[in-house]
Amino acid sequence: MPRALLLGYDLGQPSFRHRMQTLVPALHAAGWEVRCERFPSGRYGVRTWERRGLLRWADVSVLHQIKLSAIEARLFATFSRHRVFDFDDAIYVRKPRRLGEPPDESPWRRRKFEATCRLADEVAAGNQVLAEAAWTAARAVTILPTSIDAGAYPLAPSTLGAAAAGGPVTIVWIGSPENLVYLELVRPALARLAARDPRVRLRVICSRFPEWPEIPVERVSWSSEGEAAALAESQIGIMPLTDDAWARGKCAFKLLQYMAARLPCVASPVGANTEAVIDAVTGYHAYDDHDWERRLGELVASRELRERMGAAGHAHVERHYSMRSYRERYLNSSPGSRPARRPCAAETV
Repeated sequence: MPRALLLGYDLGQPSFRHRMQTLVPALHAAGWEVRCERFPSGRYGVRTWERRGLLRWADVSVLHQIKLSAIEARLFATFSRHRVFDFDDAIYVRKPRRLGEPPDESPWRRRKFEATCRLADEVAAGNQVLAEAAWTAARAVTILPTSIDAGAYPLAPSTLGAAAAGGPVTIVWIGSPENLVYLELVRPALARLAARDPRVRLRVICSRFPEWPEIPVERVSWSSEGEAAALAESQIGIMPLTDDAWARGKCAFKLLQYMAARLPCVASPVGANTEAVIDAVTGYHAYDDHDWERRLGELVASRELRERMGAAGHAHVERHYSMRSYRERYLNSSPGSRPARRPCAAETV
């Protein structure tokens, strides 16, 4: 029986859950024995030495979002048979600390990223931008967008009816506390919409929440059990981003969640957002503050438009971001079995 070792800094991290733990049932069905293990940050070299028995146990070791120094990469290669480096963020730069600041282009971070790419028999990148970054050092790169099980997001038909009958029109954002800062980009537009239409409210699904007295904010504490229902009971999904090296590497997963829940989306046209949202079909691209207000206003005003774009988004997710396709492609990507090649943009869907 082949054995797979899935390593991550935090096994509860959203990207590990969505990219690694979702593979476990498919690997088991294909006859693999699987272990998910935490790999500590820092302690370069020591952490690998301490896990030498675990690495020798595995036929394939997957490093999710983990960067190794050049020396540690050589040590890791000594103990492991085949290696996959999986990432879905621009981990070769540091996320900006404040809105509007540029990402930190640390040479040390870039060297670790490239050393890990060189170590891997295969790099699995979440989008085209990330794949291009990996090709500076990688032998083989496959683009595997983070995918979603659309069937896990129930249809809530009563929601649209309530909104049409004068009930609230809920604009929703879901994400981690460290990404709340991006909501500041749409705060002025939301404030003007809320002042003009008392039905408008913002639902934030997170563990922290903005304090915005000018906008009705509905606080929903995130849970894996409740997120699908909280999204399905909303009407419009948003994903604002700045345009920088960190944001361009993001994989737009929250947009996939919105579309799986049949919500039209408004998003900044940055990185993978431009592929996830088909402008004027599954939602809108918003380039500036005026666009955010105008596009959100159109969706708030029209139930028919929300239904049409929501249905188109659901079909788009089913067609291009299905969990079944993701699992099959991951299992079929055997490390070292294909010649190195540069992926084309079409591989992102």
